[in-house]
Amino acid sequence: MGIFERFLTIWVAVSIVVGIVLGEMFPSVFQSIGNLTAYEINLPVTVLIWLMIVPMLMKVDFGALHEVGRQWRGIGVTLGVNWLIKPFTMAALGWLFIGFLFRPLLPEAQIESYIAGLILLGAAPCTAMVFVWSHLTKGDANFTLTQVALNDTIMIFAFAPIVALLLGISAITVPWETLTISVVAFIVIPVIAGQIIRRQVMKGGVAAFNDFDAKLKPVSMIALLSTLVLLFAFQGQQIIAQPMIIALLAVPIILQTYFIAAIAYVANKLLGVEHKIAAPSSMIGASNFFELAVATAIGLFGFSSGAALATVVGVLVEVPVMLSLVAIANRTRGWFPSSNVSQ
Repeated sequence: MGIFERFLTIWVAVSIVVGIVLGEMFPSVFQSIGNLTAYEINLPVTVLIWLMIVPMLMKVDFGALHEVGRQWRGIGVTLGVNWLIKPFTMAALGWLFIGFLFRPLLPEAQIESYIAGLILLGAAPCTAMVFVWSHLTKGDANFTLTQVALNDTIMIFAFAPIVALLLGISAITVPWETLTISVVAFIVIPVIAGQIIRRQVMKGGVAAFNDFDAKLKPVSMIALLSTLVLLFAFQGQQIIAQPMIIALLAVPIILQTYFIAAIAYVANKLLGVEHKIAAPSSMIGASNFFELAVATAIGLFGFSSGAALATVVGVLVEVPVMLSLVAIANRTRGWFPSSNVSQ
């Protein structure tokens, strides 16, 4: 691994601190950047996400996508965990910790709003960042793309009913424009861009492609760190003003992340799935589509609501926790078969 991958945890910690400090020093600048949105999606962050995942999607060979059908076990685990388990365990942990155990320590008026934010996180499995986690665990790029695309298709139909059920609301207003544009922005456009670049570079042969790929690696990592700086510059004031609330909200989110990753990882292990499939299969459920969760929380409950704050805490803990899961997955690679022709 290069210097960025080897010390990524340190770079992430530095980026978080830098983001918060810059947000405090230049609030008007970052407020202006934060206002550059379309359907609640921040445009500068979107560009950085493109720079983050296009180099990874460039590696996808669509000619091999037909083979992904052999990985039906990994796909089945992904879908089962994401839609039959994750939203409900997040709601249960929210009710247990925020609604009961931590209730005396939190403002009573915001309890239900905090739980709603956690539910929104649980109902929105990862879209963009899973490509990063898959890449860091040497996951199968074609499988990762396929499971994300399938997951996003289900999300369009399942997100609102699940959230409505768990919130006890008969009708919920979901920002459909945000959801649709997010899928286009974080899946369709990067895939097209990656394939155009792949075709052009492959004209020079495999060696030229590998050389080009090596040069792009720092671009993805720098884009990831820049994204963190922006996100924490946007939300730094809330984090500094409410450290105890942030810490309490982080507990069920962190427990949920490890629990869901463990379920998917162990299920894939028991089914005899290869590591390059098991790792991304567990990562997509463990991480969250925080852009959608934040946008929905703001649309339903307001920017200063407890729900919006809870979804921001999801962003706060996501990268450090997911990096620890990446480390665990890489250290346990030997638990899985190196190949499995029966998949």
